[in-house]
Amino acid sequence: MITLNQHEAHAILFDKDGTLFDFGATWNVWASKLLMRLADGQRDRAIAVGQLVGFDLEAGVFAPDSFVIAGTPDELVEVLVPEFPNLSKLTLLTLINEEAAAAPMAEAVPLTPLLGRLARAGLRLGVATNDGEAPAFAHLDAAGVRHHFDFVVGSDSGYGAKPQPGQLLAFCAVFGIDPRHVVMVGDSTHDLIAGRAAGMQTVAVLTGLAPASELEPFADCVLPDIGHLPNWLGLD
Repeated sequence: MITLNQHEAHAILFDKDGTLFDFGATWNVWASKLLMRLADGQRDRAIAVGQLVGFDLEAGVFAPDSFVIAGTPDELVEVLVPEFPNLSKLTLLTLINEEAAAAPMAEAVPLTPLLGRLARAGLRLGVATNDGEAPAFAHLDAAGVRHHFDFVVGSDSGYGAKPQPGQLLAFCAVFGIDPRHVVMVGDSTHDLIAGRAAGMQTVAVLTGLAPASELEPFADCVLPDIGHLPNWLGLD
């Protein structure tokens, strides 16, 4: 194991979307494809549904305050059900996860060298995401980095979803790590609030849609991206 550095970190938990992967490059494409699929290719219908979930189909971008950004697939299902009464909740969830698993993943920084460096320093690494577990594994597999993570959970893994701390505390329980020695890294207030609730150190990154001013009240540090973590941890 690593010796205690200035931040006394033994492990790092990463959010996935907007943290490991650039949010816009991935999820704007997913939203466009999902909406057009749900609307059977009727663009006007897809545009209208997009407005309900905070996505501008014509511009191809999410509104900064869209609940989808840090939300769970189940939350999206609840909003979509009234719009598609011919589809069950399970069918909608399946469609959402299918499109999510197929979404193009743009790494926020080159992940393989960064994660390898952190792992060689003796840090346990995990992923706690509000995405579904199956898409999360698909995305990590597609990037070729799944093997770097000792723990991967989604909102459907049985530990709840952020901003509640269940996923984070489960990570600590599995490996017997004091939360004070874990760093939660994320791009949204959901990630940081969960980290604070779990008693962890919190690091915000700016590769999602939230500005620094929104994240700073909940973060011990705000970094441009996760590539700056080694320096912050004193590994450089």
